[in-house]
Amino acid sequence: MPNKPTIILVHGFWGGAAHWSKVIVGLAGKGYQSVYAVENPLTSLADDAERTRKMIAQQKAPVLLVEHSYGGAVITEVGDQPNVVGLVYIAAFAPDAGESPGSITARHPPGAIANLTPDSDGYLWAKQDKFHESFCQDLTADEALVMAVTQKAPVASTFEDKITAPAWKKKPSWYQISSQDRMISPENERWMAERLGARKIITLDASHASLASMPHEVIALIDEAAIATVS
Repeated sequence: MPNKPTIILVHGFWGGAAHWSKVIVGLAGKGYQSVYAVENPLTSLADDAERTRKMIAQQKAPVLLVEHSYGGAVITEVGDQPNVVGLVYIAAFAPDAGESPGSITARHPPGAIANLTPDSDGYLWAKQDKFHESFCQDLTADEALVMAVTQKAPVASTFEDKITAPAWKKKPSWYQISSQDRMISPENERWMAERLGARKIITLDASHASLASMPHEVIALIDEAAIATVS
């Protein structure tokens, strides 16, 4: 495919850029030579949006933003940059103006909400002994252990940070629903996907960690979006 867009991958809560490892390898195999994975601080929506905005600004080529989980709120906030050509949501939040991940979660609380716990510094953790069943029940126990131990906890108040001007009202979008998601209710994902007016919606029989458990299907959706943005 000529003129492939640059792909910027944005992680969510309880994980970092390495959660995209299988997707990164698969995209390279499809000939994508310009792929970046942002490492956001997860300290506030403003901080995460600014870090992602700086990454976008460094790119000369058109940018396709791909995001997982809370990362969807980040690209919704920052994705209206002129060189951004599309948004791909992977089991992700896609809030409207005035909404936050927390307000959307309250519509249909997810199955694993009881397995999140704050610490005395204000960070919100997924309990290590519940991580496998909560976040990635379709991965191996070893993979889940690594994710649990290396998880990147957000500042809990970030859940309530509100979107100002949603980029999905200006940019084309694609959405992947995880039907076995225990971190974001699948009902909420379906509602957000339909509200986006996404060009394509796919549903995978996957956990919240679909980017790791079903990477080939996730890569195929990203590739389809990339082709659409340059055709």
